[in-house]
Amino acid sequence: MSSGLHLSLSSSGVIPLHLQLDCAQGELLALVGPSGSGKTTLLRALAGLYPEVQGVISCAGETWLDSRRAIRRSPQQRQVGMVFQHYALFPHLTVQQNVEMALLQQPLRVRQQAAREMLARVKLSGLEERLPAQLSGGQKQRVALARALVGEPKLLLLDEPFAAVDQQTRYKLRRELAQLRHSLQLPILLVTHDLEEAQQLADQICVLHRGQALQVASPSSLMRAPATPEVAKLLGMQNLFRGELRQLDLSEKRIHLDWQGLPLQWQLTSTQHVAAIEFHRAQLQPGQALQWLAPPASIQLFRDAAAAATALNAFPAIVEESVLLGPHLSLRVRPCHAPDWPLSFYLSQNFLEQEAWQPGETLHLALHPQRLHLFLPANTVDAREITAGERPV
Repeated sequence: MSSGLHLSLSSSGVIPLHLQLDCAQGELLALVGPSGSGKTTLLRALAGLYPEVQGVISCAGETWLDSRRAIRRSPQQRQVGMVFQHYALFPHLTVQQNVEMALLQQPLRVRQQAAREMLARVKLSGLEERLPAQLSGGQKQRVALARALVGEPKLLLLDEPFAAVDQQTRYKLRRELAQLRHSLQLPILLVTHDLEEAQQLADQICVLHRGQALQVASPSSLMRAPATPEVAKLLGMQNLFRGELRQLDLSEKRIHLDWQGLPLQWQLTSTQHVAAIEFHRAQLQPGQALQWLAPPASIQLFRDAAAAATALNAFPAIVEESVLLGPHLSLRVRPCHAPDWPLSFYLSQNFLEQEAWQPGETLHLALHPQRLHLFLPANTVDAREITAGERPV
């Protein structure tokens, strides 16, 4: 049996679970998804606190759950470290005593020495005798993390550990966790409402919905190529559209699509892309309706038609909304050829050179042919439903 975490779970409870996941030793896997998607339920199942779950869980070469073989280890036997959103510190115990609570089976001297060493690792030396009420939110979070790690767990579970602190402290704690985690040779699962946090900290991100893992991928792969429109919706992506296939030209690695009368061209960038198209070729016939995504990185902006004339996939659009948000300008535009299908994107203030686009102005866009993302037939749903999707919460 290999090290790391491996699970295949099924449950038909109030929040069902039907998923398979792997998290290697030393890897951080972030769980994102809407409320009720099963994120916290999954953590409870891993910690042994959800007896209704069926399936298999193995970690660090040990079987924690195998319902067919009637194996079900208790929470104590699993050796799981967990950090809760509100830390769950004992208010009447000192920092030192709170950390020692994870080592009650050890002799007093062993507990004290291990707690002091772990508090030093999380930069809390000198605060051992303080009570939780005398700590800042960031310090409480470090105490909770020290308590979770001092017992040398085989799995670390983080349930929105930064949600209860201010933004400045949150950024600082993220950096500290990013540094600390590389010295921890154990799988780490992080539940977060913050997609930016998941992208910064995680090796892999799992998008959960209704107890199912819709996609597991690296942060860059996930944001560049969501597996389905539903995944794109759950990640808060905009600019999901429907077009009609015109031609496949695999010798040139090109796909030609019609978008509301505008010819669009995709340039496939890898042999994997070509292989995927070949696999679905029987379903990809001229006239086939396909959904596609225009990520922000695919959108090129031009001041006038002459500048856009040499670009592929170019078209004029009318600015509908222009909102300055700190260093960025949020733009919503309506293509002249497809006013019912608006695009939304951000521009940096440095790019604008202090000049904002005003509603009613005409600008010219082009969609980079190598940065568009096409959803294959088996992975499509109605685009208008997707555009109104909710962000991970």
